Amino acid sequence: MTKKLDGKVAIVTGAASGMGKAIAELYAAEGAKVVAADFDADSLKVVVDGIKAADGTVSAVVTDMSKSEDIANMVDFAVKTYDTIDILVNNAGIMDNFKTVATADKDLWDRIMAVNLTGPFLAIHDAVKIMQGNPSGGVIVNNASIGGLGGSWGGAAYVASKHGLVGLTQNIAATLGMFSNIRANAIAPGGVNTNIAKTLTDIDPMGIKATGDPSNNPMGEPEDIAKLALFLGSDDSKFINGTTVTADGGVTA
Repeated sequence: MTKKLDGKVAIVTGAASGMGKAIAELYAAEGAKVVAADFDADSLKVVVDGIKAADGTVSAVVTDMSKSEDIANMVDFAVKTYDTIDILVNNAGIMDNFKTVATADKDLWDRIMAVNLTGPFLAIHDAVKIMQGNPSGGVIVNNASIGGLGGSWGGAAYVASKHGLVGLTQNIAATLGMFSNIRANAIAPGGVNTNIAKTLTDIDPMGIKATGDPSNNPMGEPEDIAKLALFLGSDDSKFINGTTVTADGGVTA
């Protein structure tokens, strides 16, 4: 049976854990040649070894998405290793402890923007130059958040970064998607069972209060998001462009 991503080359950022790990594993299982990128070299090696053990094709590149030189190296590595890039999944992201505009400082703002918005922009900027040379173009999948759809699912910096990522996705679709055969869509997950909660160490009480009571909200699994990323990265979604797909179990409804 033909696999959905046979022969495709895909970069997946934040691939060492959580949603990125699940996406990298599923993409490889569906025939993609995966470039798995993450700043955590040890965890990344475990993921890559697991994919190889399952007969997947994968290469690792240690990448800090806040560093432009790392991002340029990631794209160059993909092309040197597999000759092209067909799919870019911007999954890497960090949270901001729900800091409000009153309690966030510029260092926090700069760090969140660097990883969540500037990093994806730079990766797309470099990757689309390769995709434009492909007969079939290319696909961008940006992992945003329901924080990019409203104001209360994160702190000021996080929410602004994810709104920006949704807007960037739409702009790509309206320009390169309309006139250069490169599709771009975003995913807006709600609560997903990953290790990102461990990074929440100094939560702003006002910021978390604005989210309401999340204790009864549905919780997704990384594999749920991976299946959506597979759909958006494959030809099954070839007429979907510039859309943000919410995957939150109905929370925002």
